[in-house]
Amino acid sequence: MTSPTPQAIQQCHELLVWLIPLLDQFPRTRRFSLGEKLENTLLEVLERLVEAAYARANQKTSALMTSNLRLEVARHLWRLCYELRIISIKRYKHGAELINDLGRQIGGWLRSSKQA
Repeated sequence: MTSPTPQAIQQCHELLVWLIPLLDQFPRTRRFSLGEKLENTLLEVLERLVEAAYARANQKTSALMTSNLRLEVARHLWRLCYELRIISIKRYKHGAELINDLGRQIGGWLRSSKQA
């Protein structure tokens, strides 16, 4: 029997499902620079979270710290999308909320892995 998918992985997956179609609507001048960078950064977050789920206790912390750092980069890229007027304030707020929720999940997982 397999263990359930950690909440952080599920939230990252849902963020990507919401975000990728939005990135496809970016203007051509930004789609292949800012949009692609944001997508790749969040895909890396997902990859590190999956690694953490399958890692031994001593390696879990490293994968979670890396995913947390990459999420911070994604947060700044997302803000840049808003400041360059590529996305509306409504989409910015929703995306920022999803990113912040994911950050809380990663932070909680990181704290619990350090205590274990």
